Formats: sequence, C-alpha cells, structure tokens
Amino acid sequence: MECIIQRRAQFSASHRYWLAELSEAENLEQFGPTARFPGHGHNYVLYVSMMGELDQYGMVLNLSDVKHTIKQEVTNHLNFSHLNEAWPEFQQTLPTTEYLAQVIWQRLAPHLPIINIQLFEHPELWADYQGNAMEASLTVSTHFSAAHRLAHPQLSYEDNCEIYGKCARPNGHGHNYHLEVTVKGNIHPRTGMIVDLAALQKVIEDYVVEPFDHTFLNKDIPYFAEVVPTAENIAIHIRDLLRSPIHQLGAELHKVKLIESPNNSCEVYCSAAELSGAIPPSFVPALANL
Repeated sequence: MECIIQRRAQFSASHRYWLAELSEAENLEQFGPTARFPGHGHNYVLYVSMMGELDQYGMVLNLSDVKHTIKQEVTNHLNFSHLNEAWPEFQQTLPTTEYLAQVIWQRLAPHLPIINIQLFEHPELWADYQGNAMEASLTVSTHFSAAHRLAHPQLSYEDNCEIYGKCARPNGHGHNYHLEVTVKGNIHPRTGMIVDLAALQKVIEDYVVEPFDHTFLNKDIPYFAEVVPTAENIAIHIRDLLRSPIHQLGAELHKVKLIESPNNSCEVYCSAAELSGAIPPSFVPALANL
C-alpha cells in the first residue's frame, strides 16, 4: 500500500536580492527594500513530502533517517547562513522562495522519494516545487472582512431558510475571510522568480482586497446582486477577477482558496484538469496529519 508522509524542518537565514549587472538604482527599482545591503532574514519552514510503500513495520521510511538526511543535506548548510553565499547555485540565480524550494529538491532527490517540497518564507508566502524542470508555484496569503447574506433572490424567505439556515436571516452576518492565491510559472534563471512578487500582491490588493474589504457583499459588489455569495461563489468570482491581470504579469493563476472560518473553506482551480489532479487518492489519508 502506498502512502505519503511528510517531514517538517526549519532554518533561519538571510538573503539579498541584488544583480551585479544592474546599478544600485536599477536594483532598488526592481527589488525594492529587498535589495538593501546587507539583506534581510526569515525563519523558513520546510515540508518534505515523500511517497512509498509501507514496509513490514508499518512505515514508508524511518523518520529518524529522514530527519538526519534533511539535516545533513539542507538545514546544516542553510541554518544561520546568508543564502546568497551558502550554495553555488545562488551565484547565478537569486535565492527566492521558489528557487530555494527547487534547489532543496535537487539536494534531497538522490536520497529520498520526494514528491513535493513546500517552503514557507513566512506564514503569508510560500512555494511548492514538484520536480517539473523550472516550473514551480508561489502562494500569497491575505485577508479581508465582509458581510453577506445567503438568500436566493427568486426564493421566499421560508425557502431560503430551509436551504441556508441562519445564514438567510435578513440582516446578514460577517466573516474574516482568509484568501490564498496560488500562481504557477517558470523560475527565471537569473532573478529566481516566477513573477514580480510586489506586482502580484498589488494585483490581489487592487482587484480583491480593496473592493471587498468592509463591504456587504450582496449590496456593494454588483456581481452578488443576483449571485448568492457563498464561499464557493466568492472564490469563483475572485478567480475570474484575477486570472487576466496575473496572466499579464507573466504567470498563470493556478488556484484560489478561500477560508471563510476555521470550519469552512473551499478551493477553485483554473481548469477542470487541475481540479481532478489536485489531490491524488493516496494523499487523502495523510491530510489529517498535515
């Protein structure tokens, strides 16, 4: 029986976004504060996902061996380091989150049956790499607060209450929504980036957070005048708002995840093929442990 296991590790490191072929003014224009000397630091959190057959002892791998391998190949090198100087790969390509995830994959792949590297630079920014040449994904997390009422305009109050329960009450209710936007693209061989992060964050702010924050969705967002603002419909609308402007940045929108509350969330993808392949059947039993 195949199973997916995951090991968590962490390290603290600094880095600087600076290209020698650019002037100081050009570096500051392209990378903003991250170009400042001598750099800045993060507490990175790494998740290594591995797949394999269960052995007679009920394990895919001995986790002590996995821990030792990650420490020997990755964290011993990177912890309390300046990433630009830690590994030779970063002499040519900047140590962005997405490129760092790719290089960690390359370091671990000869030793472990990895299927995904997920690297958090901080809780609102992380990358995933799955061994697909230069392709990786980058996720930005943000939030907005809004109220809504779940009531279909063509149904009676009694029918809406039957379908939506308390959420159909006339004056609505509110949520602190958490939004995760995942983009896919190829890592640039020099900048190490899938997309200009500041530009991506601005697109999300301009198209979603600023228009949606502190609104009554049914009344303040024209789309929801006739569409019930369930979490699913909100996520679909956000996906449709972001797809084109993200494409114009040179990346592709992959997924939108909307967390309405600790108990309710939904994910929408940009194609049916991505949805059907989002979670391999063998991965489902492991989700509860993530």
